[in-house]
Amino acid sequence: MITIDAVQADITRFPSDVIVNAANSSLLGGGGVDGAIHRAAGPELLEACRALGGASTGEAKMTDAFRIATAAKIVHTVGPVYSAHDPERAAALLAACYRNSLDLAAGFRSIAFPAISTGVYGYPLAAASVVAVDTVRAWADENRDAAIETVTLVAHSAADLAVLRSALAG
Repeated sequence: MITIDAVQADITRFPSDVIVNAANSSLLGGGGVDGAIHRAAGPELLEACRALGGASTGEAKMTDAFRIATAAKIVHTVGPVYSAHDPERAAALLAACYRNSLDLAAGFRSIAFPAISTGVYGYPLAAASVVAVDTVRAWADENRDAAIETVTLVAHSAADLAVLRSALAG
C-alpha cells in the first residue's frame, strides 16, 4: 500500500530515495526547482544530464543525486507549458510526467515530487494538483508490486501546501 502525503519543504533537503526535478527539455538546469536541484547536486549533475541528451515533454530520465545527501537518485521530467496546449492535452502530458517518474523509481521505497509545471510553465496549481494526485493513485493501484511505499508531494509555500492537501482530500 502506497502512502501519498503533502508537505512544505525544500525538495533538495527532503529525505527521499528519489526526488523529482521539474526540468526543462535540455535537462541542463534552469530556474526554480530545476536550478535549486542543480545547485545542490553540484557540477556532476550537469555532466550526467549532458550525457542524457535532453528529454521530451512528459518523458523522465534518472541520474544519481550526487551531492544531495538526502536522496540517492534524481528523476528529471519535463512538464508541459500550459499555454502551449489545450487543457486536456496539458493534463495528459503532466500525467505522463508523474507516471514515467514513478516507473523509473518503482524499485525504490520513496519518491518526492515538486509541483511540476506550476512555476514559469504556468500550469494552474489546483488543476495540476488534481492531475498529480489522480495519476499517483492510479499508478499505485496498477503497480501494487512496486517497492514504493511513500509518495510525497512537496510544496514550496504554505499556500501551495493547502492546495495540494485539498487535492488529496478531494
